Amino acid sequence: MPENSTEVTAAGIARLAGVGRAAVSNWRRRHADFPKPVGGTETSPSFALSEVERWLRDQGKLAEVPLRERVWQQVAGHPAGAVPALVHTGCALLLLRTSPKTWPEIAAAPDERMADVLSLALDKVLTARFGPAAEDGRAVHTAEDGRAVHTPSGTELLPSVPLLRAVAELAAGTGAGETFEFLLGRQLDANPRQYTLTPPELAELMAALVEAGERPARAVLDPAAGTGALLRAVAGPAALYAQETDPDLAALTALRLALHTDTGCALAARTADTLRADAFPHLAADAVLCHPPFNERNWGHDELAYDPRWEYGFPARTESELAWVQHALAHLREGGTAVLLMPPAAASRRSGRRIRADLLRRGALRAVIALPAGAAPPYGIPLHLWVLRKPGSGTHPSPELLLVDTAEPAEMPSGGQASAAGGRDRLDWQAVHGAVLDAWQSFESPGRPAADRPGTGRAVPVIELLDDDVDLAPARHLPPPTAAGGPGELIRVRERLAETLGRTGALTPPAVTLSDPAHWPLTTVGELARAGALQLRTGGSGTGPGPVLTEHDVLGSTAPSGSLPTDGPSEEPVLVEPGDVVVPVLGGGSAARVVDDATAGAALGRNLQLLRPDPAALDPWFLAGFLRGTANNRQASSYASTATRLDARRLQLPRLPLAEQQRYGERFRALAEFEDALRLAGRLGGQLVQGMYDGLTDGTVAPK
Repeated sequence: MPENSTEVTAAGIARLAGVGRAAVSNWRRRHADFPKPVGGTETSPSFALSEVERWLRDQGKLAEVPLRERVWQQVAGHPAGAVPALVHTGCALLLLRTSPKTWPEIAAAPDERMADVLSLALDKVLTARFGPAAEDGRAVHTAEDGRAVHTPSGTELLPSVPLLRAVAELAAGTGAGETFEFLLGRQLDANPRQYTLTPPELAELMAALVEAGERPARAVLDPAAGTGALLRAVAGPAALYAQETDPDLAALTALRLALHTDTGCALAARTADTLRADAFPHLAADAVLCHPPFNERNWGHDELAYDPRWEYGFPARTESELAWVQHALAHLREGGTAVLLMPPAAASRRSGRRIRADLLRRGALRAVIALPAGAAPPYGIPLHLWVLRKPGSGTHPSPELLLVDTAEPAEMPSGGQASAAGGRDRLDWQAVHGAVLDAWQSFESPGRPAADRPGTGRAVPVIELLDDDVDLAPARHLPPPTAAGGPGELIRVRERLAETLGRTGALTPPAVTLSDPAHWPLTTVGELARAGALQLRTGGSGTGPGPVLTEHDVLGSTAPSGSLPTDGPSEEPVLVEPGDVVVPVLGGGSAARVVDDATAGAALGRNLQLLRPDPAALDPWFLAGFLRGTANNRQASSYASTATRLDARRLQLPRLPLAEQQRYGERFRALAEFEDALRLAGRLGGQLVQGMYDGLTDGTVAPK
């Protein structure tokens, strides 16, 4: 094997071939000519990518590796690691974007010569975009005039030359920025525990809040830049300033922003501990966006006791978030706006009440917005947004604070019915954006009407909040919503429940006729696929508009509620058609959904497998019904330490004539209708019960 060749794990092989990891394990056991491991560990070996590709093609299991997949495998298997490979990739893409005519001349040289020439070309591009490096050729990570991306030497670039040639080919079709977004997204998805991510929908909301001011946000700072999601969401600034403690992450963020913005946008990215070593001490920005680390004890409390940034009070050791709030305010011009993502405890901890009180008295804190649980990690906690405004010398403090709670509009509607599943995949971000921005713009408008919206928002007089606790949690100060939409809505829910219960009774299956167990000849889904009786497709890829059928939708029998990413390399999603059978592959439960006309056209989501039967050979309801058998699911499931995975190819079906299949199919369809009616009755019953409790406790419903 050539030195420094790209390696790939069993999971990477499975992705290349479009199969599960169990299939790769079977290939290793059953085929003596399967490539031998070249690295990794005994439990997680790695293989040479070139040898794996050759074996897959020889076996007829792979016609051609998609270019984007090959590039990603080269990044993931880079001998120096994925992060250095991504940095080299980002540098090369920046050169391609800035000087596209230079690349063909560089790429025409042999590898060693190409690496040396490329290093010189990259130095010019990086210097022009990020400023000069230190005298020794490396970036200064702590000084105010340093940069986060150093120029890689020819020796550092040499192992990356094959990767960079492939990246240039990929970028020719998808664009430099889209290529980097795809590769960085794969890295973030593959290492979720290494990065604290700000979801793009939340980043857009935070950016919209700072852009809603009277003056445009021309200079924007993110002092805890992370992956750059917040600065990337800002539209058309003149200058972006980013600081990040992790040097690798700072380099990736700087390259991401450089590939996202044009050369007219000044860009400064620095690496240092923000609170201990501020890289922009003299910056007065128009806006600050920040998703700071939460609950840090070692934030510099002992070293920074006399720091001039603590204008509103010295934060306690347990109040690191209030240190970030004051850092943001210190970097705003008068009238500038800051939006920070905060843990809910920061609004009510007693140790921070004096600072909160001073922020209110001086008019620096303008709004506290409670987000729904699932909006950002940690996903189980309803986080807050704090909107701050730098007080001006000639302005009077605002007598009110805007409090907003978005729990009510946050749940994704499901065909007019209550949602059966919560979580971040179910958030209706459009409703959240609308509720927050409407409340904020109304609050900021001169001569505005009263901002009180029962259960959602209220402009609270500051004097009401300046008590012993200075508790700013929105839910504790908002007027309660009318119970379940009011007594009239309760009446409608009760009527609909009664109607649904009647329908459920009519759909109850008739008395069963018992018989001895059948001994049918059996076949598997895999055998049917090979015979052409059905097609197997896997979901989870693609970009563009349109709804996505998620695993929650399949389990809850609700309308498609997901959405595809709108950016990244173009890829056609798998669209479901009437008669398709969709099966979740995780969780170990028995579930199968037959796609109807209302669901047709949606994209197939992640962790779902689609079975498309030939109607001349298989009845879809017969297929879905037998796939739901408990014993069938058990024998087709594999077990890992954290999840159960279903291998749909191993699911079994009896060999029956089409007419007999249709008889079973009609019975399975009737059971599905009965199940849907039971689900709806349960949701309506829960809505009625909670509405009655709320109505009785707030006085809108009288006991009889």
